[in-house]
Amino acid sequence: MTITVGADTAKTRKTLSVGDQSVAYYSIPAAQAAGLGDFSKLPAALKVVLENLLRFEDDGFSVSVDDIKAFSEWADNGGKNPREIAYRPARVLMQDFTGVPAVVDLAAMRDGIVALGGDAQQINPLNPVDLIIDHSVMIDEFGNPRAFQMNVDREYERNLERYTFLKWGQKAFNNFRVVPPGTGICHQVNLEYLAQTVWTDKDQNGVEVAYPDTLVGTDSHTTMVNGLAVLGWGVGGIEAEAAMLGQPVSMLIPEVVGFELTGEMVEGTTGTDLVLKVVEMLRELGVVGKFVEFFGEGLDRLPLADRATIANMAPEYGATCGFFPIDNETLRYLRNTGRDEDRIALVEAYAKENGFWRDADYNPIYTAKLHLDMGTIVPAISGPKRPQDYVALTGAKTAFANEMENTFKRPMGKEVPVAGEDYTMESGKVVIASITSCTNTSNPYVMIGAGLVARKAAALGLDRKPWVKTSLAPGSQVVSEYLEAAGLQEDLDKIGFNLVGYGCTTCIGNSGPIQKELSDAIAEGDLVATSVLSGNRNFEGRISPDVRANYLASPPLVVAYALAGTMDINLATDPIAQDKNGNDVYLKDIWPTNQEINELVEKTVTREAFLKKYADVFKGDEKWQAVQTPDSETYDWPAASTYVQNPPYFRGMSKDAGTIKNVENAKVLAVLGDMVTTDHISPAGSFKDTTPAGQYLIERQVPVREFNSYGSRRGNHEVMMRGTFANIRIKNEMLDGVEGGYTKGPDGAQTSIFDAAMEYQEAGTPLVIFAGEQYGAGSSRDWAAKGTALLGVKAVIAESFERIHRSNLVGMGVVPFEFTGGDSRKTLGLTGEETVTIEGLDAVKPLQEMTAQITMADGTTKEITVKCRIDTAVEIEYIENGGVLHYVLRNLAKAS
Repeated sequence: MTITVGADTAKTRKTLSVGDQSVAYYSIPAAQAAGLGDFSKLPAALKVVLENLLRFEDDGFSVSVDDIKAFSEWADNGGKNPREIAYRPARVLMQDFTGVPAVVDLAAMRDGIVALGGDAQQINPLNPVDLIIDHSVMIDEFGNPRAFQMNVDREYERNLERYTFLKWGQKAFNNFRVVPPGTGICHQVNLEYLAQTVWTDKDQNGVEVAYPDTLVGTDSHTTMVNGLAVLGWGVGGIEAEAAMLGQPVSMLIPEVVGFELTGEMVEGTTGTDLVLKVVEMLRELGVVGKFVEFFGEGLDRLPLADRATIANMAPEYGATCGFFPIDNETLRYLRNTGRDEDRIALVEAYAKENGFWRDADYNPIYTAKLHLDMGTIVPAISGPKRPQDYVALTGAKTAFANEMENTFKRPMGKEVPVAGEDYTMESGKVVIASITSCTNTSNPYVMIGAGLVARKAAALGLDRKPWVKTSLAPGSQVVSEYLEAAGLQEDLDKIGFNLVGYGCTTCIGNSGPIQKELSDAIAEGDLVATSVLSGNRNFEGRISPDVRANYLASPPLVVAYALAGTMDINLATDPIAQDKNGNDVYLKDIWPTNQEINELVEKTVTREAFLKKYADVFKGDEKWQAVQTPDSETYDWPAASTYVQNPPYFRGMSKDAGTIKNVENAKVLAVLGDMVTTDHISPAGSFKDTTPAGQYLIERQVPVREFNSYGSRRGNHEVMMRGTFANIRIKNEMLDGVEGGYTKGPDGAQTSIFDAAMEYQEAGTPLVIFAGEQYGAGSSRDWAAKGTALLGVKAVIAESFERIHRSNLVGMGVVPFEFTGGDSRKTLGLTGEETVTIEGLDAVKPLQEMTAQITMADGTTKEITVKCRIDTAVEIEYIENGGVLHYVLRNLAKAS
C-alpha cells in the first residue's frame, strides 16, 4: 500500500530512529500538540484507528480534521461518539471457503469492467492479500498412521478445480499470495508468521513509513491476531473485496468496553476455561458492534497464546474485536516465533513513542468496564448449541440431563444395538472428539497439556471408546514439530488422536462421516449423539448431521471425553475408565501439572522451529507444485465445472446507478426465530442428494461421494443459492414442527425454500424475511447475504442484527430493517401469509425510521415503525448501485 502525505497531516508526521533504522510515522502526541484534541486517555485499540485517519487525512480519502477531533470528543463523552469514519486496513486475509467466491467476484469484475469499456488490469488488489487454504481438508480417515496422507490425497481429488482457480488468481492478480493446503489454519499462520504488529511501507517519495499492522479478513476469527496487538476483524467477502480494491471501510467510531483481568490462573485450568467464562460474561453484557480491550495487572501473567485464544473468540462474545495492547509479552512472542530483531525493536520503540504501550500506569477511558479475577476460573465446557452456554465441568453431567429433558425432549438411557458391534448406542455418547480449530491449536500450553493427558492415559492402558471418532488437526506444522520433539505425538497416536490434516476440519463441519452402523443406530433410536471439540463454534447442524449436542472444551478435556465416551459423566468426580489392572482411573490421575506443561513448552516450542517451518510457506508440496494453471488476464470459465461458475451479479450492468426501490407487496419467504446464525442461513457442511443442491449435482452426473461440502462449492452460485436457508436444523415458523429448508410456495403447499423463491422470481414477486434477535450471528459468511439476494429477498426485518451479516446484506443490496417499539414477529402474530410494503426508500437517510405496512391473511392491515439499518451515507450509495461491488465497478469504469 503506497503511503501518500496529505497537506495537513505533514505537521503530525515525525521521524523515529531505532538502531540503524530511520522511519517516518504519524504521531498522535503531535496531533494533540497541534490542538486537534486530547488523545492521551484513548484505549490503544482506538488509537490504532485514530492513527489510520491521521495518515489519510485530507488526501482524497474522505478523512477530515473533524473526524480526527471526534476521537477527543469520544473521550470527553465517556467513550461514545458514533461518528461515521472511513477506515483503511493495511491488508486482507482470506481462507479458501470465503476466498474462492471473493476471487470469483474479482474475476467476474474483470469481465464486467471490460464489458463497460474499461481495462481488466483495473481490477487488482491495491492492498496486500494473503489467502490460506485451510478449510477443505475433511476427516475421511482417522485413528491410524495413514490418516494424514489419505485425507490430503482426497482433498486434492475433491478440490483440484478450486485449487487450479486459486493458483490462476495468484498469477493473474497483483498483491495476491496463496498459502497452499497442508500448511496451517489462516489465523495461526497470520499470528505466527504474517503479522508484524507494526508495519512499514514506502510513501510516494520513497520514504519508509511505520504504522500499526491492521487488517480485515473473510473469516470471523480474524480477530485472533488482536492478541498480538494487530487490529483486525472479520468482514464478509464482499466488504473484503471492496477493501482490496481501495474502498475504505465505512464504520462508526466504536464504543470500547474495557475488560480488566487480575490475579492468575490456578492449577488445573486452561486458557480455554478462561475464554469460555469471558464469552459468557460479554454476551450477558452485550458488546455487538463494540471493541473490547483487555487490560489490568493480570496480563503480566497471561501468555500471548492465551491472549490469542481470547481474541479468537470475539465473534462468539459478539464484539468486533477483543484487543490486547503492546507490552513485553508481545515482544517475547514476536522473538520466539522468529520475527526479525530489527522489527521487534521497531515495535517497542514505535509503541512507546506513539502511546500504544501498556505499562503499569495504563488506565484509559472506556465506555464500560468488566472485571474478572483469573484465580476464580474453573475447568469448563460450553454447549450444547451456543458458545456462550457456559457449564462448569462439575455440573456438566447434570446440565446434559437437563438439556435432554428441556431442550431435546428425549429420555436418557434408551439403548439401541449397533450392528456388528458389542456395544449399544444411547443419547449422550460422544461420537466425535476432535482437537481442531484455530482457537486452541495455536496454544502450546493446551496442546502440550493434551499430549500429557494422552501419555498418562496410555501408560495406564486406557484408550478411546470404540464409538468415538478421534482426530488431531493442528493449526500449523509448528505444532507437530513440538509435539514430536516432546515425544507426545506418539502418545496421542496410541489413543487414536493421529494427525488427520492441517486445517479447520471438525470446527467448520468437515468432520467426515462416522461409522455407518453408528449413524444408523442414532437415526433408529432418534438419539442425541454428542461431539466434543476444541473449537469455537457449536451451532446446530454445524459439526455433523449425526450429532445434535456439541460441546466446546480445551484439548486436554477433549482427550478425557474420548476416553470416557459419554457426556453422561461427572468428569470431575466419576471414574473415567479402568486401567489395565481393573482399577478406576480419575481425571486427576491423568491431568498434568502446570509445571509439567510449562517445562515442556519451554523446552520444545523454539524460535528455530518457527523459522524452519515457515521458511518456504508459499512453496507447498509436490501436489501443489504440480497444479497447472493458464496464463490469462480474464478467467476462461469452464462451462461444465460444478465448483467455479461466473456469477450473475454484473451481467448487463449499466454505467449508472439508480435509486433504491421501494418494497412493494412483498411475500414472506421465511419467519425465523432468535439467534439464527449464518450457519443456518448458509451451511458449510455436507448435504444429501435429496436436497436442491444435491439434485443439481446429480443432474450433472456428480456422484454422491464427490459432493464434498457447501463450503467447498462457494465458487458456484447455483449450488449456493440452493443451499441458502438449507441447514437441516433451521426452523421456519411458517410451518409447524418442520426442520430444514422448507417454506410455503405461492400455492400454499410446503416446498423447498429454493423452489418457492424461484417461483416467486418468475412471477416478479419480491420477498422478505422476518426474524428475531441476533440475526446472522456467527461466521462472516458472505454467502449468507449473497444467497439471500439471489433468492430475490429485498428486505430482512429482524429484532436485531449481528454486525458482519448486516454489513453483508447491505453489500449485496438487501435492505436490513429492525423492529421498534416492542414490535416483533411474535407480537404481530405473523404466520408468513402476510404481504409487506415499505415506501420512501428512494429518499432514505441513514438509520431512518420508516413505516412498514403489513397486510394480514384476512385482508386487514397493520402499520408498524421499523428502523432502516442502512447505517451510513456511503451504504445508501451501495444499495443504490445494487451492492458495494457494483458501486466500485461503476466508479472504476467512469475513471477509465
